[in-house]
Amino acid sequence: MALTDVNRKLLDVLNGKTITPPPIWLMRQAGRYLPEYRATRAEAGSFLDLCYSPELATEVTLQPIRRYGFDAAILFSDILVIPDALKRNVRFTEGHGPQMDPIDEAEIRALSPDGVTEHLRPVMETVAKLRAELPAETTLLGFCGAPWTVATYMIAGHGTPDQAPARLFAYRHPQAFEQLLHFLAEVSADYLVAQIDAGADAVQIFDSWAGVLGEEEFAKFCVAPVARMIASVKARRPHAKIIAFAKGAGLLLQTYRQKTGADAIGLDWSVPLSFAAELQKDGPVQGNLDPMRVVAGGAALEEGIDAILQALGHGPLIFNLGHGITPQANPDHVTDLVRRVRSFG
Repeated sequence: MALTDVNRKLLDVLNGKTITPPPIWLMRQAGRYLPEYRATRAEAGSFLDLCYSPELATEVTLQPIRRYGFDAAILFSDILVIPDALKRNVRFTEGHGPQMDPIDEAEIRALSPDGVTEHLRPVMETVAKLRAELPAETTLLGFCGAPWTVATYMIAGHGTPDQAPARLFAYRHPQAFEQLLHFLAEVSADYLVAQIDAGADAVQIFDSWAGVLGEEEFAKFCVAPVARMIASVKARRPHAKIIAFAKGAGLLLQTYRQKTGADAIGLDWSVPLSFAAELQKDGPVQGNLDPMRVVAGGAALEEGIDAILQALGHGPLIFNLGHGITPQANPDHVTDLVRRVRSFG
């Protein structure tokens, strides 16, 4: 069935339309809160083995679609497959999060895109399999990490509470840091184009650590590289639709859409709904339910959903969480969430 013959609601919103009720998907919707995911994860062996297995990655991506009928499926992968493809010895240790070999100035100068495309070929196979197996009306989202966020892990070698190692490196070695961001923007743009060519309908750029930066640093480390990426993708694929999610950016989101060229902006749960409504006047927004409301369920969940729908449901909105769903979320609460969103209007 041709794309013109189906109605993918999320794509309609990315084109600026208001859909009632709004389309819904959840960040990390394929994850540890689902028993079927935990079973497949155990079968895969390591987390990266799961990411690079087209059969198993397709299966876990489809699990929440089967269970909840979300309007979008997001490719199951990880933002750190890029440094993994760059041979940074990425590994995921239970209880410790992702770890890799910290990068230094000399290694930044030596970075090469050679072999990255081949390393990530299984991801493209997953995208193609997903588009073939998903319901025709379900939007398929690809994604990658933003250069700043990926760079924070590459420099520290692991996640940190405030990304102090990356901030310090950027102040001490500004040229090397700029070179790293520029390189990551280029290879990440190539990666997104490859996902679109493999069958992704739209893509999201995750800048999960944008909130630790000041105004000047946000402009240099977050806005500029993401703008470069989006310009590169759209120069090659003019019809590409891109969601940019700069978690924790707060008031700096005011000009984020205009400066990056994103079609929609993702909002974390700390963004006031009055401010979100102002941002929505310029185009689609996505978000922004606190994931803890899904854990709590009941009145807390219902009140949070209703507040978002009342504030943003009469404009172009993609309903989502303000960050990823957490492992302790009750799958039944997600059922309640989807039902309540879809009863709007």
